[in-house]
Amino acid sequence: MSKLHSLKKYALIGATISAALSLTACSKNEPAASNESASTASTTSDSGAIELLNVSYDVSRDFYKEYNEIFKKYYVGKYPDAKIDIKQSHGGSSKQALSVKNGLQADVATMNQGSDIELLADAKLVDSNWRQSFPNNAIPFTSTIVFLVREGNPKGVKDWNDLAKQGTEIVIANPKTTGNGRYAFLGAYGYGLQTFKQDETQTKAFAKQLLGNVKVFENGGRAATTTFAQRGIGDVLITFENEANVIKGKFGNVEIVYPSYTINAENPVAVVKATTDSKGTTEAATEYLNYLYSDEAQQLATKFFLRPSNADILAQNQDKFPAMTTFFPNDVFGDWASIMSTYFSDGGIYDQLAVEAQKQNK
Repeated sequence: MSKLHSLKKYALIGATISAALSLTACSKNEPAASNESASTASTTSDSGAIELLNVSYDVSRDFYKEYNEIFKKYYVGKYPDAKIDIKQSHGGSSKQALSVKNGLQADVATMNQGSDIELLADAKLVDSNWRQSFPNNAIPFTSTIVFLVREGNPKGVKDWNDLAKQGTEIVIANPKTTGNGRYAFLGAYGYGLQTFKQDETQTKAFAKQLLGNVKVFENGGRAATTTFAQRGIGDVLITFENEANVIKGKFGNVEIVYPSYTINAENPVAVVKATTDSKGTTEAATEYLNYLYSDEAQQLATKFFLRPSNADILAQNQDKFPAMTTFFPNDVFGDWASIMSTYFSDGGIYDQLAVEAQKQNK
């Protein structure tokens, strides 16, 4: 059974968001310098500064760019005699997790689905009890999946079923390689299960029709945004609610459609102990993630249309959240290991439906 959550409508903060947004599809590093007490951590660079690398999913780059600045000020106040440099790396969540597994020296991983952290835990790079290392099962904030349509909503899109109608062109991130795309697919599939009263045959037929309307499968959420908003491809972008609000604030020629039933997206975090223990940055990395739960960081999350885990701050910002009925993926589809095996492994349900949809369109 799903857990239902009511949310109030986001108020747009377009001018503020516009200054922070960078519509680039590629990954990049964002340095931020600050100071830290030498008594609390070892130095890791020739300058004597601790260097932390935050490896994250692509549409989080704007939030973390500002978060690094407030964390720097906090750290300077607490440890005035030491230095810290923070860098960012962004891309598709699962690609980023695989890069860390394959040797990218991340100090912290801030992803958009639990399976990406589990991948690192299975590789012994992250502690197996990572969900107990931080509050709220190591989820400082969440988002959900919505639709972005052209101004005036010319296709009349109101809900998931409209995305399966002939003639509607969709842009999404690739579900095989990105958390954004997986949430999009699971959101559609969960809607189908509810609509068709758990009938798998009808749900698969619906999902196949929707996949048949996908014009572009992009390599990440921000790349999908660029394709839709800047290149003008497609009628509908399926993406995270925070990303949709940011894009509407920047361009102003799109509209957000909130489906009747959609999926909640977790944003789990973890210290990559295999890296930090060898560098001597475990304490600094832990403090970096712990501060995501501070009032200041939680309030910053609402600026970027991420729903904070702090109930009081969420209540203070109720006017920013639309009324929606949502579900968590684990409540409907099981744990992430089961989800990945059943839906996204080679030959899994997603592959089967995508191949059938492709054949149907020929």
